[in-house]
Amino acid sequence: MKRRVLLQLALNAPLLGIGTSGLAGLLVPASATAAPANGPQRKPEPPTAAPSRRLLVIDPGHGGRDPGAIGVRGTLEKEITLDIAREIARRLRGVPGVAAKLTRDTDIFLPLAERVAIARDAGADLFISIHADSAPNRDARGLSAYTLSDKASDDFAFALAKQENLADGSGGIDLRHTRPQVAAILSDLVARHTVTASLMAKSSLVEGAGRSLRLLDNPKRSANFAVLKAPDVPSVLIETGFLSNPRDEDLLRDVAQRRRIADVLSRELADVMTSAPFA
Repeated sequence: MKRRVLLQLALNAPLLGIGTSGLAGLLVPASATAAPANGPQRKPEPPTAAPSRRLLVIDPGHGGRDPGAIGVRGTLEKEITLDIAREIARRLRGVPGVAAKLTRDTDIFLPLAERVAIARDAGADLFISIHADSAPNRDARGLSAYTLSDKASDDFAFALAKQENLADGSGGIDLRHTRPQVAAILSDLVARHTVTASLMAKSSLVEGAGRSLRLLDNPKRSANFAVLKAPDVPSVLIETGFLSNPRDEDLLRDVAQRRRIADVLSRELADVMTSAPFA
C-alpha cells in the first residue's frame, strides 16, 4: 500500500541523512532529472503498471484450545467460522483485482494480537473477522457487523466485545516496544482513513447482505473489540448468526446454509474491495 511506503520513507529519512528535498527526489524517477545526452534521444516507453490487487485478510474467529461459542446441540463456533471463511476466500480468489488470505486455515489457536499482526504484516486493505457467538439475549438472531469504538454503540455490542476480548486474555494490542514516533505517525496519518473505510465497509456489507440474509435488529454496531485494533487496516467483525439461538444454530449447522452465507458475503466483499477507497 502506498501510504505504508511513504510512511517508511518518512521515518527513515532523518536516519539516512535525507532532507525533505532529498526525500522528494527519491520519489521522482532518475530519468526525469537526468541531463540530456548528445545526439537523438529515443522517447522512453511508458512503464507497464502491474495489475493492482487489493488484499482482504479473513480471520476465522477462535480455534484450537478456544472453541468460541458452543450451541445447545454442541456446535462449535471455531468450526463454523473456519468453514465459512475458507469458502469466502475460495470464492474471492476468482475475482479479478482481489486477493484473499486467511489468518488460519486449520484448527489452531491464534492470540487476538497475532491475528491483527498478520493483517498488518501482509499489507491488508481490509480485515474481516468471522464469528457466530453467543448473544446476551437468546432471542437474538441474524447477521450483524461491528466496527471499533472506544464506547460501545449499545449494551449488546459491549457484552459481545467483552466476551470476545476474553478469548486470550488480551484487551488490545501491545505497543510497548513500538517506537513512539511510529505509533504517533500511524495514529495521526491513517486513523481517519481507517475509521472511514471501516464504516463504509460495514455499511455496504450489511445493506448488501440484508437483501438475501436475515439481519439482527440494528445490525450496524460498534464496540471496543481487540481484534479490530489495527491502526492502519480498516477492520470489520461479522457475526454470521448466534449459536445461542436454536434457529440460528440449526442454520449454521447446515452446510448448504453456510455456503449460502459465504456466497452472499463473498459477493458483497468483492463489491467493497473493488469499489471502496482502500488503496
